[in-house]
Amino acid sequence: MTGAVQATERGAEGYLMGLLGHGVTASLTPALHRLEADRQGLRYVYRPVEMPAQAPTGDALKGLLDSARVLGFDALNVTHPLKRAVVAHLDELEPATRRLNAVNTVLIQDGRLVGHNTDLTGFTTAVREHLTADPLGHVLVVGAGGAGSAVAEAAAGLGASPLVVVDAEDRRAQDLAADLSARHPGVDVRPASYADLPDALRDADGIVHCTPTGMAHHPGVPFDVDLLEPSQWVADIVYRPLETELLVRARERGCQVLHGGYMAVYQASHTFTLVTGRVPDHRLMLGDLDELVARSAP
Repeated sequence: MTGAVQATERGAEGYLMGLLGHGVTASLTPALHRLEADRQGLRYVYRPVEMPAQAPTGDALKGLLDSARVLGFDALNVTHPLKRAVVAHLDELEPATRRLNAVNTVLIQDGRLVGHNTDLTGFTTAVREHLTADPLGHVLVVGAGGAGSAVAEAAAGLGASPLVVVDAEDRRAQDLAADLSARHPGVDVRPASYADLPDALRDADGIVHCTPTGMAHHPGVPFDVDLLEPSQWVADIVYRPLETELLVRARERGCQVLHGGYMAVYQASHTFTLVTGRVPDHRLMLGDLDELVARSAP
């Protein structure tokens, strides 16, 4: 039985969701899910579960996942620092997620834990629906963590080439580039060091920023914005605020920009569909996010 069919049959009972990770109490994802569930007349409980920065691993993490299974959770979203750590404790990975080896959604189906990655599908949909650059051309991904890995995978799948990956930890960029090259032999994937970032920026047709810089509690820009040219496009996965300093300044320089709210909404939408079998109204969810971000602004 598919997850969607199973979820639809469970609708009368309601749904129980959790969000595991560090710093999740401020996340807007639970509210996005609840607002959409209200529109669709569904009973839907979604609770953030705050984890320490050094999250549990090994038997402790397995015990946490087993507890969710026993307590009747329908699914879990997982974020930093658990996206890779949970993989070893799941019963099954959706094919694209298996290639990526990182999970942000765990469905609990017939007692089995099934991993998905809606960061990947969320960014893919955001680009297809809201970015006019076609083809993407030469893309630079800044940040090779869990979200950056999903974004780079999506960019490769969308035909970006060359695809350059930069991270503050050179080894992490090198490892991600090697993984991407193995999965996408037709894509020219290259790692670059932070020392090479100015040259990498000049060479790119588009830049995707995938680090916490620019968030409300991590203000600033991740690189010298004065190096950008009007012919380039710039995407940011940060969505609080929607208008990061990077995007404001990139727009001032004439660049097309894509804010992180699009990825956040499509990620939440795809997870909602996996859990409930229902397709949300993306336009209304984007409106929900605008209101939630405005309401939470300092």
